[in-house]
Amino acid sequence: MLGERIMSKLSKGIKDQASGLRSLSRNKPVKVIAVSAGKGGVGKSNISVNLAIALSQLNYSVMLLDADLGLANVDIMLGLHTKYNLSHVLQGICHLSDIILHGPAGVRVIPAASGTEFMTQLSPAEHAGIIDSFNELTDDLDYMIIDTAAGISETVLSFTRSSQELIVVVCDEPTSLTDAYALIKVMSKRYEWTHFHILANMVRNVKDGRDLFNKLFRVSGQFLDVQLDYLGAIPFDENIHKSVKKQNPILIAYPDSPAAQALRELAESVSNWSFKPSLGGNTSFFLERLVAGQF
Repeated sequence: MLGERIMSKLSKGIKDQASGLRSLSRNKPVKVIAVSAGKGGVGKSNISVNLAIALSQLNYSVMLLDADLGLANVDIMLGLHTKYNLSHVLQGICHLSDIILHGPAGVRVIPAASGTEFMTQLSPAEHAGIIDSFNELTDDLDYMIIDTAAGISETVLSFTRSSQELIVVVCDEPTSLTDAYALIKVMSKRYEWTHFHILANMVRNVKDGRDLFNKLFRVSGQFLDVQLDYLGAIPFDENIHKSVKKQNPILIAYPDSPAAQALRELAESVSNWSFKPSLGGNTSFFLERLVAGQF
């Protein structure tokens, strides 16, 4: 039933895609960045949350999407509470604009569901339904940060390939590197994605971060036709654990900590990226991918 409702909605929406794109073209282009990882436990969500805040502190308009559809935690990390989330949007209970939360530094947050099994088993049409629902947003955005789930599930791949840039977070664990390589390989082989930004997290020193990148760079260069860029490293910092327990991001709770400084430097780097402009503005980049039949 849910799939039928989504397909019906998509059919209607695609028929009106031209007028939708014309409407969106009145707004400025949004820059869509997915933050992902091959495995859990590497601090990916912390990176997503604090990158969004750091960009907002640079006076950009930022939206943070929790795209871990079955085990969402961004709203919890931020100490936010909501009655509705993406699962209710999919079920037609409310609109996307109804679930947006206001987080620290003016970041707008779209929460996903946690412990809702059907959200982990969505069809490609239902993934597209989520993406297409972003067309209803009217506020101008500079950046959308997508905190994906870890791994290479269809849900992860749907969101990573609908973004413009992809940050892959790794840490100093063998499984982190092997699983990051698996993500890069799937994106490269299946979707011809060639450019990846690699961020080393929870490292003890600058050398350890660079060594992590070099290991991934060597094996990827040997077997894949891809370009890996080293985005830098976030140091291991006990204040991150403290901030998580407080449900208050480190940039807010401990702004002078080493990790907070590194996260601000990360945002500065990201703000200097050149993005390929989309057809229109706002979140129409998502709609373009949908219209192109990539879902």
